[in-house]
Amino acid sequence: MQYIGSLDQGTTSTRFIIFNSEGDIVSSHQLEHKQLFPQPGWVEHNPMEIWENSISCIKEALKKANLLGSDIKGIGITNQRETIIAWNPKTGKIWYNAIVWQDLRGADFIDSLSEKVDPKWLANKTGLRLSPYFSVSKIVWLLDNVKGLREACENGDAIFGTIDTWLTWNLTGRKALVTDVTNASRYVLMDINSLQWDDELLNIFNVPKNSLPKIVPSAGEIYGYTEKNGPLGAEVPVCGILGDQQSALFGQACFSEGLGKSTYGTGCFLLVNTGEKACVSENGLLTTVAYQIGKEKPKYALEGSIAVAGSLVQWARDNLEIVSNPQELDELAASVKDSGGVYIVPAFSGLFAPYWRSDARGVIAGLTGFATRAHLCKAILNSTAFQAYDIFQTMEKDSSISMKELKVDGGLTNSHPLMQFQADLLGIPVIRPKVVETTALGAAYAAGLSVGIYKSIDELKDHWKEKKRWTPSMSKEDRESRVKKWNKAVSKTLNWVGNDEACL
Repeated sequence: MQYIGSLDQGTTSTRFIIFNSEGDIVSSHQLEHKQLFPQPGWVEHNPMEIWENSISCIKEALKKANLLGSDIKGIGITNQRETIIAWNPKTGKIWYNAIVWQDLRGADFIDSLSEKVDPKWLANKTGLRLSPYFSVSKIVWLLDNVKGLREACENGDAIFGTIDTWLTWNLTGRKALVTDVTNASRYVLMDINSLQWDDELLNIFNVPKNSLPKIVPSAGEIYGYTEKNGPLGAEVPVCGILGDQQSALFGQACFSEGLGKSTYGTGCFLLVNTGEKACVSENGLLTTVAYQIGKEKPKYALEGSIAVAGSLVQWARDNLEIVSNPQELDELAASVKDSGGVYIVPAFSGLFAPYWRSDARGVIAGLTGFATRAHLCKAILNSTAFQAYDIFQTMEKDSSISMKELKVDGGLTNSHPLMQFQADLLGIPVIRPKVVETTALGAAYAAGLSVGIYKSIDELKDHWKEKKRWTPSMSKEDRESRVKKWNKAVSKTLNWVGNDEACL
């Protein structure tokens, strides 16, 4: 049996999962890292904590599997996207904490460009839109606010990279400075058609080209090797990289045009494969690179992003303290037939697709004396399903693809009330695979392709197996009534003006 390692670095934790060549999990280890909130709307991570956790996870997973590092044939990396780190590639000095994808500090800068940059031109060139969500606003903030950083970039003493770049560099003994096409497509600095950093975009944002990593395919190439004195204790190829949502699409075997998945994690992300065509959205969705294998033409996807999904459950546990764990929230939600008229719109970091309003703020609507803790728990789960519904409807309009089913993955798919409500809202079956760790699995598949464990993606399709299916049971009238109330609640978040005199 052959083994592949997958380093899955997410927003709240890091995992190393060892898969066998059949795509089954052999062992895993996971560690959480701290969420840093220096100011309202700011979110940071400690890059060294992430790397140290990665080392621990690798060692513990090997120990649990009773394997040596030399037993691992290749390592794939999947990561939280858009999060940016600046460090000195010569010394390892970190210039500033990692600025997380949820961070809003770049909003003023993005607003200042709104009249200078044509949104349609930007969408055609990058697939993206002007938003503090993407990496470039974080890079610009660092350049403008960290003393000496811009000069360091010019001298080759600073590199900006997403988490995949940081981990690859560390894993390969501080040698490889690369990012794959899926992560590069989230900077707003790459031409989505040529798959290269674009000089015109670099000039608009005033970002030095030599401060960016080399763009490489997602699979089909070895980026470097781990060192014998590293966490694996052996020279192992690092040979697959995919941003977390593209990795989940890959792990769900959505290799054909029209196949889509939704990942329910810290946020929620729905992607549909659009083939070799970069389909530009007319309704607020993103066009992103789905994956590229070697020198083959890239595959593209339409994507809708939700900032707050699983993190809303954490908020209920840690901030409101109405439950002690996610399981209790799920049980309370299942104890009532509906949310009792309560609707929660968790616009903690604004609203992403299809609204793209960084100034929106969360609301709880429909509260009456009838509402209980159980109804609030139900509304918390329902909010994720409603947000996914908004994206799903937009996606079908943009792609002209009528999806017949939705593959799902991520931690929140363990919630039966949420998955059933999602099927009811969409009116199609919602399907969870046998291996739910599809984000890590996608990176493992990419690495396996690179070292010849798998000969083609057709071979990977045979590994996908269905585990659980939820079928819709809600009436059309009931669905339309709930969606109407949800839309009314959303409209309240868009009236927020950011001060004590807000019109709610």
